[in-house]
Parts: sequence; C-alpha cells; structure tokens
Amino acid sequence: AGADYRILNHYRQRLVAPSARLGRDVRIAAYAVIGERAVVGDGAMIGARAAVGDDVTIGPGSLLYPNVTVRERCTIGARVILQPGAVIGSDGFGFAPRKDGSYDKIPQMGIVVIEDDVEIGACTTIDRATLGETRIKKGVKLDNLIQVAHNVVIGENTVMAAQSGISGSTKLGKNIMVAGQVGFTGHIEIADGVK
Repeated sequence: AGADYRILNHYRQRLVAPSARLGRDVRIAAYAVIGERAVVGDGAMIGARAAVGDDVTIGPGSLLYPNVTVRERCTIGARVILQPGAVIGSDGFGFAPRKDGSYDKIPQMGIVVIEDDVEIGACTTIDRATLGETRIKKGVKLDNLIQVAHNVVIGENTVMAAQSGISGSTKLGKNIMVAGQVGFTGHIEIADGVK
C-alpha cells in the first residue's frame, strides 16, 4: 500500500526497491522483498518470501533461505548462511517500568553485524542493540531456536546448540562450545575456549 517498489520481473513476484544495488549473479526467489538502499553482494541468493530491510548489506556468496528477515541497517558478511525463519535485527527486549505498573518501550536504535562465514540456524533470533551493535564474529555456528539478545558479542568460531539463550550485553569469547538449552545471564563475559 503506497510502497515505492519496482517490480523486477513480468510475473510481479519479486519486489526490489529502485535504490537497491544488486551484485553480479544474484538470485532472488519469488515474493522476496529488498528494501531501499540495500546492497546485495555478488552471487548471493535470497530465498522465497525473505525480507531484506532498508539500508541492509548482504555480503557476496551469502544464502538467505525462505522466510528469513533481516531488518533495517543490519550487516551480513560474506558466505553467511541464514536458515529458514531466522530473524536478524529484531528489537531488543527493552522496557522501562512506569509508576502505574505498565511499561514504556525503550527504542532499540542499534544494529546487528554478522561477520563472514557464519551460519545461523532455523528460527534463531538475533536482536539489534539498544545503541551500538550486536556482533556475531567470523566463523560462528548457531543451531536452531537460539535467542541472542541486544548488545551481545559472540567471539570467532564459537558453536552453540539448539534452544540456548544469551541475555543482553553478554560477551562470549572465541572457540567456545555451548551445549543445548544453555542460558547465559546478562552483562557477563565468558573466556575463550570454554566448554
């Protein structure tokens, strides 16, 4: 309704904003949407019904499976795999209590940065930072159904199994191995190589 999108093909199945920049050999499946000023690198593949927000950068050779969402201003590195239903850049869980017991939403103004050679499992969510960035460093592998909260940093080559969760502003070092259903409280640091 009122969106200023250019239709890429005659079947009106893919919507790419006029200001988006697509690299060479980019493949976009049916009903995917690419937002304003988004940049999609060479050889990237965007699956059916995937949503790439305004000002997003997708690196070369990355693969977004169907129903992936990458929200505005987030950055995806090279050769990243986002499994079906992954959500990158959803709002962090930030609310301030009022005197009457209700809550005010704290604006989540930051972004998510996913570095090169990362794989994110199906239905995993990575929240944008309140300010600054949530960062997933090079070579990280996250299983399905993982929650990564706002302002988290996950170090290089860390692997994490399904249904684990990381609370806000926690920092995990590199080469960490995390079993399934592990929970990390907020504002802590985990050293390199921990299992």
